[in-house]
Amino acid sequence: MSTTSILLIAHSPLAHALRECALHVFPDCGNSVTALDVLPNQPPEESLAQARILLEQLGTDSTLVLTDVFGATPCNIAQRLTDGVQSRLVTGVNLPMLLRAVSYRNEPLDSVVNRAVVGGTQGVMQVAISAPQNQNRRNTHDQDTHDHQQ
Repeated sequence: MSTTSILLIAHSPLAHALRECALHVFPDCGNSVTALDVLPNQPPEESLAQARILLEQLGTDSTLVLTDVFGATPCNIAQRLTDGVQSRLVTGVNLPMLLRAVSYRNEPLDSVVNRAVVGGTQGVMQVAISAPQNQNRRNTHDQDTHDHQQ
């Protein structure tokens, strides 16, 4: 079974910070997750050359490339790097997205892409200001449907 590798390309220091978080949760993912921090004032061609080297070093049949902001330099570099067949690009990376991708990296690339996008979007939510243990409990017979917290 082939493992999908993950290449993070983001504004410095985000890519390496996300990789460190993934390693914290999944200590065994170091060989399949790598990172490229795009430095300010670094020519995009240099970053692209570094990304190509990292992609080659991963040495897998399929790679998910995650980047931070659509239209920004890291994403533009990633677009030039990915081929849409053996590598796919998802932008808007966040930690839930990365952790979901790492969790399912042994699945086919299409599945990893879908799981990453779902993980990233489901990981974004508004949280109640007060802690649940401090909230008043409603009577189970309360029919007020306007006082919901998710």
